[in-house]
Amino acid sequence: MSVTHISIEDAYEPDHYEIRIKGHLDSRWANWFPGLTITALDNGETLLAGPVPDQAALHSLLRKVRDLAMPLLSVTRIGPVQEDVSDRHPLKTE
Repeated sequence: MSVTHISIEDAYEPDHYEIRIKGHLDSRWANWFPGLTITALDNGETLLAGPVPDQAALHSLLRKVRDLAMPLLSVTRIGPVQEDVSDRHPLKTE
């Protein structure tokens, strides 16, 4: 009987977050929020969305929002980012 070991690094998937702020950010702020999409919503809000690796990174993002002096409306944890399994190759057994 063979045993497969999975490291914590292999099993870890970052959580996906949506951060809403009042007002619009334009694309020049994209490098300030790497890995996140910036969407200007019709209701005058901006949605920052994407994977956040850990709580320290989340707090860093929230500090940046604070530094913009734009009101923070909500922070929503969506859950782990789902990997596209269609790109995986089947496990070979010999």
